[in-house]
Amino acid sequence: MSAVIFSLRSAPDGDRLMLPLVRRTQEPHFGMWALPGGWLDPAEDLDAAASRTLAETTALTPSYLEQLYTFGDVDRSPSRVISVVYWALLRSDLVDAQRASEGAPENVEWFDVDALPALAFDHNRIAEYALWRLRNKVGYSRIAAGLLPDEFTLTELREVYETVLGRRLDPSNFRRLLEGSDELVPTEHFRTGKHRPARLYRYIAEA
Repeated sequence: MSAVIFSLRSAPDGDRLMLPLVRRTQEPHFGMWALPGGWLDPAEDLDAAASRTLAETTALTPSYLEQLYTFGDVDRSPSRVISVVYWALLRSDLVDAQRASEGAPENVEWFDVDALPALAFDHNRIAEYALWRLRNKVGYSRIAAGLLPDEFTLTELREVYETVLGRRLDPSNFRRLLEGSDELVPTEHFRTGKHRPARLYRYIAEA
């Protein structure tokens, strides 16, 4: 089992889409960075195993988890290993709290998705495929909600889309598109700051 978990992390030039990597502590590829993962217990189903291995290797519990693909090239590992890979999203406001938990592994670091180091096995290929899948799915689904708190402004939502896609979006067109959605509803709450208060929205849970 392996997993690619995405979250938004603060950087000097603004939020960046990042993922956690684990430094390997054994051969093969000792000392190299790799995607978090582990072995499947014979008594586990796949979703449970993906959640467990993420918790054990990173101390993270994603807000969205989906099976990505099965990778089984003959030469992907010194011994024949078939890996069921999941991709996951984690709200940025939960990352630090989860990583601060007692017993959280220390050999975990966050990397920009567009500047990954050379990874163990075929994990660069897996990460690239997961990123391609995320950028495609964000255009036709509510997947961005997995990176946001329960309530958010339309500006915050647009910025998530821009960070995931790696390009700017027209604010007016984006607002018109979302305001016509029957999955997004306004709340009675507002975000206050330097500018005028901005209304908070949420996704309909059952949508």
